[in-house]
Amino acid sequence: MSADGPPQFSFPVRVYYEDTDLAGIVYYANYLRFYERARTEWLRAVGVDQGGLQSEKGLVFAVRRVEVDYLLPAKFDDALTVTAEVDAVGGASLTMRQAILRGSEALSRAVVRIACVDAAGRPARLPAELTTALGK
Repeated sequence: MSADGPPQFSFPVRVYYEDTDLAGIVYYANYLRFYERARTEWLRAVGVDQGGLQSEKGLVFAVRRVEVDYLLPAKFDDALTVTAEVDAVGGASLTMRQAILRGSEALSRAVVRIACVDAAGRPARLPAELTTALGK
């Protein structure tokens, strides 16, 4: 994001046996779990309490679209870094760019669009605590 938004966020992940297939390579769908963990920790780091949003305001975040490129395989016991960075902010959604790295080597890249929705699943404005954290 631009200089007025939060910087790129990084979250460490270790590849466990349960994340892999028989060949010891991370199963493709588990990359989505790694991306989700990083976004959850990013929200926590910018001061957004998802549990509080749901219980107090009836708001949750839902993935609307994911575009993933798988570049190189992650393997059992790899120490990875998952990044998350805001790319665009709308009234009820935000788009994030994410990557999974092993050292400086990119293993996967993703663009994730997240919608803020109310209890009925209808679009809702992003919560003030998030837009404040984003400098909007």
